[in-house]
Amino acid sequence: MGGMMALDAELLEILICPACQGGVRELEQEQGLECGGCGRIYPVRDGIPVMLVEEASEPTPGAQKD
Repeated sequence: MGGMMALDAELLEILICPACQGGVRELEQEQGLECGGCGRIYPVRDGIPVMLVEEASEPTPGAQKD
């Protein structure tokens, strides 16, 4: 499977982080969805966002945006 599997823009608009209710944005190269609030990164598997706190990568310390 090659190429970007971009998620639907309307889907991205309604998805929120289950941990902090922040909005998420799609990362490049299918790395997942990043929460703009808490910085968690949710995986995307076979084009399907896995919006579960226990599946998310914790934010990297010091990587928070001001």
